[in-house]
Amino acid sequence: MRTKSTKQNKINVVTLGCSKNVYDSEVLMGQLQANGKEVVHEDENDDGNIVVINTCGFIGKAKEESINTILHYAHKKEKGEVDKVFVTGCLSERYKPDLEKEIPDVDAYFGTHDLPNLLKVLEADYKHELLGERVTTTPKHYAYLKIAEGCDRPCSFCAIPLMRGKHVSTPIENLVKEAQNLAEKGIKELILIAQDLTYYGLDIYKKRALADLLKELAKVEGIEWIRLHYAFPTGFPLDVLEVMKNEPKVCNYLDIPLQHINTEILKSMRRGTTHEKTVNLITKFRAAVPDMAIRTTLIVGYPGETDEIFEELKKWVIDTRFDRLGAFAYSHEENTHAATLEDDVPEEVKEQRVAEIMEIQSQISFELNQEKVGKIFKCLFDRKEGNYFFGRTEFDSPDVDNDVIIDATKHYVQLGQFVNVKINSAGDFDLNGEPVT
Repeated sequence: MRTKSTKQNKINVVTLGCSKNVYDSEVLMGQLQANGKEVVHEDENDDGNIVVINTCGFIGKAKEESINTILHYAHKKEKGEVDKVFVTGCLSERYKPDLEKEIPDVDAYFGTHDLPNLLKVLEADYKHELLGERVTTTPKHYAYLKIAEGCDRPCSFCAIPLMRGKHVSTPIENLVKEAQNLAEKGIKELILIAQDLTYYGLDIYKKRALADLLKELAKVEGIEWIRLHYAFPTGFPLDVLEVMKNEPKVCNYLDIPLQHINTEILKSMRRGTTHEKTVNLITKFRAAVPDMAIRTTLIVGYPGETDEIFEELKKWVIDTRFDRLGAFAYSHEENTHAATLEDDVPEEVKEQRVAEIMEIQSQISFELNQEKVGKIFKCLFDRKEGNYFFGRTEFDSPDVDNDVIIDATKHYVQLGQFVNVKINSAGDFDLNGEPVT
């Protein structure tokens, strides 16, 4: 690949969006390294002369960030600070013709399934034998494990199927091999991700096989925690609860985006469930695994969400007392079913409702965290910032949940190691403690 600069080619991969994108970037980097390419991830000095931007196209703010990042590197190319700019990922999959027209300085745009073609322009060959081999960008002790691609769900608000295609499960034996490779590199925690964990196996095994996968992954030596992200509520395989209850390696933790509680809104969202069914499902979770931490996400301001419906949502949040919760303002996405509806909740009302839900959750989180004071938890420590070590319990996922904080001027813990910590005090989203032997 001929470039304007005299320095040796270095490929800087920039990742935007969710953990699925992080995983895809890691696979890309693994392929490039196997081809002998020098590759970095979000190089802090920004000195890669070839830039690959892995974009997100999920909702308005994510799209805006992706476009701004593309423009940033297109400008750097114009100034001669980088030689080549390539764009891949969800935004590029969804809006390629528009992007090519509006930002022509980018050398080429690629979709979510174009890895071989992207590698080709980077003068690399796609190596099929690299089963699960990738360059992890997370801390050295945990990694994401993507168990499926795409989604078959018809949710009215979501454009993911337009960008990622139909659900395709990765065979259990491939995932076990990938987990073994990660364990050999020192990974202790696997965070299972997909657009929909619940659907896993239906396409290749003709049954929901998440429980079977968990049992096999739990056999991998070196893996100590297995965490579940992004389960769909409709058709949730209840045998997963038995595995969670009986297998110590499977964290008592579930990320299950419920989106809303009002039956009419759920029907319009095409979620395949109702208020009553949702309440019953959470009841089953807590009956089967009493100390399970449940994380959910909600969409507020969806078309037709009246003040009365929002009050129903608030009351349900108060009554249910989720361990973790995130709320997002509804974003009208073109070519989705909901885009045919009138976006009738004003933006300021949406943002006010988000704030109200998060204020309620902040109080719930504070109260639940007070119950942890005086107790001892097994924690995995991720990082050190200033005079503090930051770790997590099995009930907390990286970046989105509670931090367990230890004063580094008084105590030492080894990053990437499990430590028993006594909790001395707690706030809304932080636990403060000290290591105990």
